[in-house]
Amino acid sequence: MLERLFAELGPWNWIVLGLILMIFEVAAPGIFFLWFGIAALIVGGLAILFGETSWMHWQIQVILFLVLSVIAVFIGRRLIGATDVESDEPLLNRRGEQLIGQVVTLEEATINGRGRARVGDSLWRVTGPDLPAGTRVRITGIDRGTLVVEAA
Repeated sequence: MLERLFAELGPWNWIVLGLILMIFEVAAPGIFFLWFGIAALIVGGLAILFGETSWMHWQIQVILFLVLSVIAVFIGRRLIGATDVESDEPLLNRRGEQLIGQVVTLEEATINGRGRARVGDSLWRVTGPDLPAGTRVRITGIDRGTLVVEAA
């Protein structure tokens, strides 16, 4: 059955597969389907170019697609990896680490080392020495989403 499908569609099955993978690439985040789409388009182009020769049967086309996919992924990773740029804001998505060094006010007293502090318009859990509400504290670190504080 698979052989019949490949024989009926000929090289166009690879072109269609490549285009579908390219459409998936647009819809999916990241760069994943692009490399497989490129491999399918190359196999389709070679199948059109060489036609149904003795060495271009569907089994060879599938093997060629697999080999080209692996090669395309390795080349793509090198190309994408080479464009990694150091960010001018390395803590952009690390909100807690951005707060280290700031002085904030305790909203709730720290009792048994735990309390809450207001940072901007949000409340954060804090750990530190027992202090009354309203005390100014300095953020010295972060531990699993909880700010570590000391008296300022």
